[in-house]
Amino acid sequence: MTQITTRSAAPRVVWQLEQQGLHPLLARLYASRGIKDKAELDYELKSLIPPAALTHAGDAAQLLADAIEAEAKLLIIGDYDCDGATATAVGMRALKALGADVDFLLPDRFKLGYGLSPEIVDVAAEQSPDLIITVDNGIASLEGVARAQQHGIATLITDHHLPGDTLPDAECIVNPNQPGCDFPSKCIAGVGVMFYVMLALRAELRERGWFSPNGGERPEPNFANLLDLVALGTVADVVKLDRNNRILVSQGLKRMRASQMQAGIAALFKAAGRDPKRATAFDLGFLLGPRLNAAGRLADMRLGVECLLTDDPARALNIAQQLDNFNRERREIEAGMQEQALHLLESMALDDAAAGIALFDEGWHEGVVGILASRIKDKLHRPVFAFAPGEGGIIKGSGRSIPGLHLRDALDLVAKRQPGLLVRFGGHAMAAGATLREGDFERFSQTFAEVARELLDPADLTRTLETDGNLEGGYLSLEAARLLENEIWGQGFPAPLFVDEFDVEQQRILKEKHLKLRLRKGNSRIDAIQFNFSTQPGGRTRLAYRLAINEYMGVESPQLMVEYLE
Repeated sequence: MTQITTRSAAPRVVWQLEQQGLHPLLARLYASRGIKDKAELDYELKSLIPPAALTHAGDAAQLLADAIEAEAKLLIIGDYDCDGATATAVGMRALKALGADVDFLLPDRFKLGYGLSPEIVDVAAEQSPDLIITVDNGIASLEGVARAQQHGIATLITDHHLPGDTLPDAECIVNPNQPGCDFPSKCIAGVGVMFYVMLALRAELRERGWFSPNGGERPEPNFANLLDLVALGTVADVVKLDRNNRILVSQGLKRMRASQMQAGIAALFKAAGRDPKRATAFDLGFLLGPRLNAAGRLADMRLGVECLLTDDPARALNIAQQLDNFNRERREIEAGMQEQALHLLESMALDDAAAGIALFDEGWHEGVVGILASRIKDKLHRPVFAFAPGEGGIIKGSGRSIPGLHLRDALDLVAKRQPGLLVRFGGHAMAAGATLREGDFERFSQTFAEVARELLDPADLTRTLETDGNLEGGYLSLEAARLLENEIWGQGFPAPLFVDEFDVEQQRILKEKHLKLRLRKGNSRIDAIQFNFSTQPGGRTRLAYRLAINEYMGVESPQLMVEYLE
C-alpha cells in the first residue's frame, strides 16, 4: 500500500519569497522544503562553510605542506565507487598542482575488499610511500593504520563515514562525523572532505610563501576547476543536499553548463548522450555516476579515475565508451539477479509483518548486490541486504534501508547480539555493507529481521510518497519544466513531485513494460510515461508525477514522469 501526503508551505513564507523575487511556483516549493529567505538560495562560493571550520583540516594541511616541502612520496588510497573515484581525482589534481610527488592506489573489491585493509597497505608498501592519504574510507581501518605503522608509513585519514567506538591511530583524521567535530555539514561526501582539505592545504602553503609572486614557476592554482568532480561525487553518493552541498553541486553544474569541465566529465556526458550545457543533478546521479561506478562494480575503478585524470579528450572519450559498455553489462547482470531475487522472495512466502530481508545466491555478482538491494527495497519498501559469494567461504553483502531504520546502527545491534557473526561491517543510515561466513547467512537473516522489527515503527512499513500537491494546469508547460530543471534537487532536498487527477484519453504499452499515456486536465493536454508499470488506469486516474522535458527528433515538449498511478 502507498500513502500519498502533501508537504505544507506556510502562506506567509511563500508570500515573502515571492516578494523577494522568486517565481511563485518556486516560492511554494522552496517554502515547503524549509527555505524561509531567498538568501538561503545564494549558491555562490563565498557562502561555503570555511575550511577552518572542519576539525583537523588545518592539521592535515600542515602535515601535507611539510611533506611537500620535504619532497616526500604521497600515496592516495581511494574507494571503488563514484565518490571515491572523484575524491581520488580531486586529490591527485590538487596535489600535483601544488608540486607534490603523488600517486594513487585503489583496492580491487574482489580481492582486497573495501578501505585501508592490512592487505592493501602491504601492496602500498611496495611503492615505499612516506604518507598514505585515504579518501572516502579509513575511519574504521584500525588494523590498516597499524599495518602502515609497522611499515613505517604515516597515515592521513579523510573520510565521511560514521566512526566506530575506537578511531584508528593515524597521524591525522579529517571526518565531520568524528567525535568533537562541530562542522555544520555532517552530510558532506568523501569528495567534499578531500576538497576542503585541499583548500586548507593551499591556504597553508600560501602562508608559507610557497607560491611565486605574479605566477612565476609556482603559481597558486585555482581549485574552482575541481568543482565538477566534487559535484559528481556528491550527487552520486546520494548524500543529503544541505545548503553547503547544494553550493558545491550548483557550482559544479555551473562549470559544466559553461563547458569548463574535465575532459573525462565531458566524455561521460557524450557517452550518455546528454548535452552538458543543460546539465542537471539528475544527469550526475542517474547517467554519469552509474557509468563511472560500473568500472568498480565489474572491473577496476582505476579505469574510472584515469578517465577523470586525463586531459586528452580522445583518451577520455575512449575510456568513457568502455565505461558505457561496462554499464550496459551491469544492467544485464542486474536484470538477471533481480529476476532470481523475486523467485527467492516467492519461495520465502514473506508476509506483511516481515520487517527486514536478507537474500543470498551463490551465482550473484558481488559488484551488483548493492543495486539489487536498492531495487528490492524500492519494490517491497523494506530494508534489504543482498549477498554474493566472496573468497575463502565468506559472503559479502550490501544493504539499503527505508526511513525509520538506521542501517549501520542496526548492524551494530546485530553484532552485539551475535558476537563473531559479522566479520566486518560499516556504512551510513541508508546504505551499509556487511561481510560474514556463508554458513552464518541464515543466522544473520533471522537476527537482522528481528532487529528491523524492533527498530521500525509499523507505520514505517507503509510506503509514503510525499508530494507538493496539485500543479496548476497553466504550469503543465515547457517553460515550467525548464524552470524546475535548472534548480538544484536531490537527496534530502527532493525534486518536485506533484499529484493530480486526470482524464485518460489514450494509453498504450511500449516494449511490453512501459506505459505511455495521453492525459487531460481541464483544458490542458499532456503526454505521460510510467516505466516498468504494474497496473493500467481506467478512464480517470490519480497520478503522482514529475514534470519533465521530452526531447524527440530535436523537438522538446513537456511530459509527466509517473511515479505512482491509481
